[in-house]
Amino acid sequence: MPLPKAPTKPATLLTDFEPAQPRRAPARKRASTAGIASAEPAANAPHVQTTLALALGDPEIAATPAVLPAQETETVELVVADLPDTTDEATPDPVRLTDATPAAGRAGVVAPASRIPVPPPTTRRTKPVARVVEAKPTEPNPRQAAAHRATTSKRGGAKDHADAGVRKLFVLDTNVLMHDPSSLFRFEEHDVYLPIMTLEELDNHKKGMSEVSRNVRQVSRTLDELIEKAGADSDIDGGLLLSSLGNRDAGGRLYFQTQIFANVLPTGLATGKADNQILGVVKALQESKPEKLVVLVTKDINMRIKARALGLPAEDYFNDHVLEDTDLLYSGWLALPDNFWQRHGKGVESWQQQGSTFYRVSGPLVTAFMVNQFVYYEGKDGEAPLYAQVREVNGKTAVLQTLRDYTHGKNNIWGVTARNREQNFALNLLMNPECDFVTLLGQAGTGKTLLALAAGLAQCMDTRRYSEIIVTRATVPVGEDIGFLPGTEEEKMAPWMGAFDDNIEVLLGGGSAGGSGAGGGFGNTYSSGAGGEWGKQTSADLIRSKIKIKSMNFMRGRTFVSKYLIIDEAQNLTPKQMKTLITRAGPGTKVVCLGNIAQIDTPYLTEGSSGLTYVVDRFKGWPHSGHVTLARGERSRLADYASDAL
Repeated sequence: MPLPKAPTKPATLLTDFEPAQPRRAPARKRASTAGIASAEPAANAPHVQTTLALALGDPEIAATPAVLPAQETETVELVVADLPDTTDEATPDPVRLTDATPAAGRAGVVAPASRIPVPPPTTRRTKPVARVVEAKPTEPNPRQAAAHRATTSKRGGAKDHADAGVRKLFVLDTNVLMHDPSSLFRFEEHDVYLPIMTLEELDNHKKGMSEVSRNVRQVSRTLDELIEKAGADSDIDGGLLLSSLGNRDAGGRLYFQTQIFANVLPTGLATGKADNQILGVVKALQESKPEKLVVLVTKDINMRIKARALGLPAEDYFNDHVLEDTDLLYSGWLALPDNFWQRHGKGVESWQQQGSTFYRVSGPLVTAFMVNQFVYYEGKDGEAPLYAQVREVNGKTAVLQTLRDYTHGKNNIWGVTARNREQNFALNLLMNPECDFVTLLGQAGTGKTLLALAAGLAQCMDTRRYSEIIVTRATVPVGEDIGFLPGTEEEKMAPWMGAFDDNIEVLLGGGSAGGSGAGGGFGNTYSSGAGGEWGKQTSADLIRSKIKIKSMNFMRGRTFVSKYLIIDEAQNLTPKQMKTLITRAGPGTKVVCLGNIAQIDTPYLTEGSSGLTYVVDRFKGWPHSGHVTLARGERSRLADYASDAL
């Protein structure tokens, strides 16, 4: 059968077919390829587009009649993706192949042997059809999107750029104010709301001498000052300016609950419980203030869970967290890459001064250095290793000073020699008179207490740099409290200082093992048996006379001049307590903080909010402070394995 002659006019693309009435079609029907849409799923859309492109581009193909199977016809709409989006009302009627259209007016379309009947539009079938279309993205509800971000974002001093245009109203739980009395001013430009139940709970905890009671009283004084600053004629319903007391970072207002809200919570929740009443206030505020995003801020985990179960946004208070991930905590040392000298060795300067070698290096890695940070390079292929301390950083130029090798026996400190690289770094800090503040972090058995005590005794009894050693620590029990302890202040603190007695025994030679123990100072005098047990006891009494044990409860207002202050178990201190202790230092005093942030016994303290983490982060880079994280345990193989396995 010869093919029909190709049309001289472009073929008409039929974009839509109206389905026929349910009846059997003839055995063979011929229609234009350009006007037939495939009834395959949307996944076959590229094949359909290819067929249409061939039909439009090749006149012979466009004029070739197609054979349809004998089946019921179904409508498939092909919507070209690159056409502008239009509504259904604005869409023009497509060109249809109907009985009313004369064959002569359909250029490029081969008329079928029998016409395709087209029913009225009202009989359009509702069976789903395949559509090749670029879906328009749905616009989320701004309030719902902001609420979702509020339940997952960090809050409390950190700017949330995603919600920069959303005005938030933070409802504070009582425990937030008890934890941080200045939390009212930590929410930047957003508003703060205090329910009546929060004020009631503050009033119930204002009595006492605990840290919580002091914080509550401070919050009460702050609220009173805000009300007095606003004046007696001010409208308290309109909110109080949080910046009126000089806190420029606080750009919002403080609102108090001045009306009783109806219970909008499920009937199963007890209305007499304080947490449920605060949740009810949050729910009522959401309904009464739709223009604001109402968020509950609480440190109570169970309350946050209940709030989210009820569909209420809830957050933890993060302003007191120094770091979200303690793996990012400053370690005090940095391993240099293998190509350090190739990239930083050009133009290097070196000189000798006071028995140490100094290097002035320049390069891209120098910008990551901090003053008093330790850097090391383990030599490879016969290269000499480098162990140095950063003394000065000026842009891309830094000055490095080589360290004194305390791993060698001739440089022992009261018989103690460094057993690893990090201990050598720590002893260089402890023996440096220009370093006033030292922090040592490490797991159990890394030698923190022994190194600090040996360095203190060497500088108190040998060089006379300090007059005495003062030791204090947080009296937080691991288990249940044993109760009242009789005696004086030092006698009450003696059970908490058993670790120092153990280390004094090691320094006197009684606990020497593996090279540690007595070897210099007063410890060496009697450890060899020159004075026997009597001499050893006399030496122990002399050492203990230089060590004073003090309680933190009586540190307020004191000033220590030319003292060697050791703060043990510092991970159990809050940032405020740590500030109180460090500010006791007078002229010539050195403060050493020891701790392990993995062993926090104080309730409500975490690794990110511990006072030890706080001071490590705040003091890094100060020329008169240093920090070292001890990595390897040296107590015993049993202790090392237990630290890793348990």
